Amino acid sequence: MKITFLGTGTSQGIPVIACKCNTCLSKSKYDKRLRSSVLIELNNKNILIDAGPDFRQQMLKYKVVKLDAILITHEHRDHIAGLDDIRSYNWIYKKPVDVYAEKRVIDLIKTQYSYVFSEEKYPGVPEMNLIEISESPFFINDIKIIPVRYFHFKLPILGYRINDFAYITDISNINNEELEKLKNLNVLVVSALRKKPHISHFNLNAAINFIKLLSPKIAYLTHISHLMGKHKDISKELKKKYNLHIKLAYDGLIINI
Repeated sequence: MKITFLGTGTSQGIPVIACKCNTCLSKSKYDKRLRSSVLIELNNKNILIDAGPDFRQQMLKYKVVKLDAILITHEHRDHIAGLDDIRSYNWIYKKPVDVYAEKRVIDLIKTQYSYVFSEEKYPGVPEMNLIEISESPFFINDIKIIPVRYFHFKLPILGYRINDFAYITDISNINNEELEKLKNLNVLVVSALRKKPHISHFNLNAAINFIKLLSPKIAYLTHISHLMGKHKDISKELKKKYNLHIKLAYDGLIINI
């Protein structure tokens, strides 16, 4: 399995528009973060988790010429705003793109992209095959996907486990039953918004405690805001302060499992 981090930023990305903080003014490529998304390449399938407003830029930047499925975590715009740009894949492969989401999210996609689902479609609109999922495992061909339920403040979210890899973003709390789905991981990706506590996201300490609880072989932090600080500084802090295999992810990072 090959995992490419297409984006590791929070809803505003980094740099934030009009911000003059040290992180946003950084010239390091590691401090340039598009909205969070990962591409999973497995068994000749390309599976994307979330298609935010930077979808087009990400597909071009990382030369993603084939897209078999999109897994949606939830309906916030930084996770679904790029769905219109699947049109290019429709045109090239002459078929809809499979989009997996729970019913509430599907209903909202149908509302926000009403022109896609109207009876009289405008020529060239994107074609998506919306597939309803729940908390039960499902398959994309021979690839088993295990949804993981947790909460973004009070909003229910689905993260995903594929083999020994799990992707958990926009999390603030999770129950013990769902934690069982995340045992014995090789790689865990989890969001960590900033150092200070936040009402709907893990901060750095909460993410680290979550990682300690699950004990994956290695963990990567994503969905990072400019308030976290520079990649270089936080990476040094993680290495010095925590005797754990925890790394700050960055756009373009590739891992192989």
